[in-house]
Amino acid sequence: MTATLYERLGATPGITRLAGDLVDQHLKNEHIATRFAKSDLPRMKQLAATFFIGATGGPQVYEGKDMLSAHKGMNISAEEFMAVLDDALAAMDKNKVGPSEQAEVLFAFYSMRSQVVHV
Repeated sequence: MTATLYERLGATPGITRLAGDLVDQHLKNEHIATRFAKSDLPRMKQLAATFFIGATGGPQVYEGKDMLSAHKGMNISAEEFMAVLDDALAAMDKNKVGPSEQAEVLFAFYSMRSQVVHV
């Protein structure tokens, strides 16, 4: 039996660490840092982790808004969306995520583009 992406990313501990590093990358990224400057960072990290856990085949523990509701009215540009993907790559590199898992994660993120960009 093939392991789920959730399992290959280190299950809850690995994904929680990855999501925290992703949010930290956003805060350093000059293209999007201002969007996160006034955020409740512990909550944002927790929501990112629980969303990611459920989206990768782990337990469904996410209780936040759906992607469209969370981003509606923010007018996120395509460039900002790509900055998020760049941050995801950096966080995955930091956590030594393998290339096939990176591709799966990026595909999953990119599949949400229409729910995030210019909504």
